[in-house]
Amino acid sequence: MLVSNALIGLREGLEAALVVVILAAFLVKTDRRYALKYVWFGVAAAVVLSIGLGALLTYGTSRLSFEQQELIGGIASIIAVGFVTAMVFWMRTAARTISGELKGRLDKALDVGPWAIALVGFLGVGREGLETAIFFYATTEAAGQGQIQPMLGWIIGLGGAVLMGMAIYKGALKINLGLFFRYTGILLVVVAAGILSYGIHDLQEAGFLPGLNNLAFDVSAAVPPDSWYGTLLKGIFNFSPNTTWLQAVAWVLYVGIVLTLFLRPVKVHSTPSPSAAPAARTGA
Repeated sequence: MLVSNALIGLREGLEAALVVVILAAFLVKTDRRYALKYVWFGVAAAVVLSIGLGALLTYGTSRLSFEQQELIGGIASIIAVGFVTAMVFWMRTAARTISGELKGRLDKALDVGPWAIALVGFLGVGREGLETAIFFYATTEAAGQGQIQPMLGWIIGLGGAVLMGMAIYKGALKINLGLFFRYTGILLVVVAAGILSYGIHDLQEAGFLPGLNNLAFDVSAAVPPDSWYGTLLKGIFNFSPNTTWLQAVAWVLYVGIVLTLFLRPVKVHSTPSPSAAPAARTGA
């Protein structure tokens, strides 16, 4: 789970870092540094809320029965897949417009007051934070008790995102956000398919979905779960050597449909310039 969690953490963390960078740079360039503290207050509140939700999900379910834990874990995985899917499609187009949208919101908030400024920072970072909390719970449940790889992956990914955000703010790093989010989006679709498959398996173990013993394949002998390559496949793609038919069908359908839609060219709607507009008629 190290690589997949690091990838998700990098994507989520970089989105949040970009929000902070855009807001901070806008305030500095427009000589409104006094408002920075309100933005940081909103960002801090979003981080605290996200950590609290992650802790509540991770430790608050520890006393539930096995079936209840599997049910909650399965639902959390499905929700996480929904978040991933929405995220990759949103950032496919938003990378071009996110700066202008955030600056417009903050400019309006400056006229309202401190709490409105803090709210812009809170909402900008809070969405990624809540998604991260759901992802963290889903991936730690998938890894099993006593595994530290999910935590290490999140630390690496989020830490890398913070460093990249600082470098972008200082002007030391320039990246093509469109290409970055496109290629990481492709990888995330595959990762999300693995999370979906594991979530379905959780729901099958909870008795919520049927087909727990109807296996599409069982390659445990060729790919032992405790082998280095079995661990690698599970860590990157959440691959299970014994997969049910429902899991296999869901994985194939998700990757086939979502990846096809994601790779379609994005239509850019351009507005005609005033000079290109037809001349007005003049009448006698």
